[in-house]
Amino acid sequence: MTEAEKALLGLLYDANGDPALIAARNKAKYLLHLYNHTDPRDSESRDSQLRVILGKAGSGLLIEQPFYCDYGNNIEVGDNFYANHNLVILDGNRVTIGNNVFIAPNVGIHTAGHPLDPHQRNQGLEYAKPITIGDNVWIGAGVNILPGVTIGSNTVIGAGSVVTKSLPAWVVAAGNPCRVLRAIDDSEKS
Repeated sequence: MTEAEKALLGLLYDANGDPALIAARNKAKYLLHLYNHTDPRDSESRDSQLRVILGKAGSGLLIEQPFYCDYGNNIEVGDNFYANHNLVILDGNRVTIGNNVFIAPNVGIHTAGHPLDPHQRNQGLEYAKPITIGDNVWIGAGVNILPGVTIGSNTVIGAGSVVTKSLPAWVVAAGNPCRVLRAIDDSEKS
């Protein structure tokens, strides 16, 4: 089993010593360097570059520069995806994002984590767990989403939150750790 296969299964894998993963990250970093230095007025080039970097992308794609990720091919975004400046996605495992998702500046989506055992950590081992974000989600500035989290559709996450556990649909959630503050009621729905 390859290190990339282990990562997608959520097993410990060697991200720092595996030549195939290092090559894949270097390729992504090169493509991101080109993207991040493309004239921001050249929306056609930016769109086509993102479609090379990402595993899958729907229509209406815009990620403001700069954007960073580990591999890119593990990221799937739906239609009408917008992310503001400084989006970081550590995509050792799959990141699946639905339609009509809006992400504020300085957001981190992190599938990667490290073992508690210092011996394993010092060997360069890590794990990655998938992250899923539903449709019509709004993620506030400075939010960090941790490994294995699912965010339900139509949910709003307040700025500065650290999302450590999955959140249901149709809620407003915030805090560190992020927790549900309230449901979005019928009067707030269109």
